[in-house]
Amino acid sequence: MKCVICRHGDTRPGYATVMLQRGATTVIIKETPADVCATCGEYYLSESIAARVASIAEEAVKKGAEVEILRFAA
Repeated sequence: MKCVICRHGDTRPGYATVMLQRGATTVIIKETPADVCATCGEYYLSESIAARVASIAEEAVKKGAEVEILRFAA
């Protein structure tokens, strides 16, 4: 697919580091499967991966974590 950000690059399967913030909680998830633009590096998550990332972030918020850094695990 063409990248919607730079409009020049094509995306390829790869991995991204995803950072999410809600209130006082910051969650960083490394090695998240994504389609990554070869030109600008913008990443796109599939619906199932996005749902998993949201679930991981929600767990961190419920625990009261201030900063949580994890590797993606299926």
